[in-house]
Amino acid sequence: MPIRAFLFDLDGVIVDTAIYHYQAWKRLANELGFDISEEFNEKLKGVSRTDSLDLILAHGNLSLPDEEKTSLASQKNQWYLDLVSRMTPEDVLPGVASFFAQVRKTTRSEGPLLTGLGSVSKNAPLILERIGLADLFDVIIDGNKISKGKPDPEVFTKGAAELGVNPDECVVFEDAVAGVEAGKRGGMFVVGLGSPDVLTQADLVAPSLEQLTVDQVFDQFELK
Repeated sequence: MPIRAFLFDLDGVIVDTAIYHYQAWKRLANELGFDISEEFNEKLKGVSRTDSLDLILAHGNLSLPDEEKTSLASQKNQWYLDLVSRMTPEDVLPGVASFFAQVRKTTRSEGPLLTGLGSVSKNAPLILERIGLADLFDVIIDGNKISKGKPDPEVFTKGAAELGVNPDECVVFEDAVAGVEAGKRGGMFVVGLGSPDVLTQADLVAPSLEQLTVDQVFDQFELK
């Protein structure tokens, strides 16, 4: 099958909001009487807000009722929103603009490449608006449209469905282990952005979009 669509994660691929998540989660943990490290925060990449909170509470040996967990997740999100609301186009990661310029110029016999965003974040539309990139995507699938977080493939399979393409015609771009697993479980070709020692399930790994070309993706896809 040919490549017909590129599906991109947001955090760590288009922008890096991990520091804002970390600052908000750390503040929450501190108010609960314990701390989390940046190393621990790596485990939360690509994981939903609810699941991240469960991991943090387990780290602090805390068990709380669902109502309190809902309140805590909401508080964390408000702190996070306060931080990301200050984002600007300057926060877009290096190489993103040039890579998307290549995407828009790429036309195959099947037509132009379609693009989708697949993020578990419910704040993805706000972030895209702040950084000025909402128009880059033909579809946007965020946490408001899915019921299962990564590594479940729903965010990507739903993106493929809305674009009207088959999963095996899609390439997923991910920086997190959970996201790479989600793409693979969805039957898609996955480009990992980061370390090959970490993103071991990815079909192709590059440090970032800055060190990658569309032609490289097509070449590796055709070799699989």
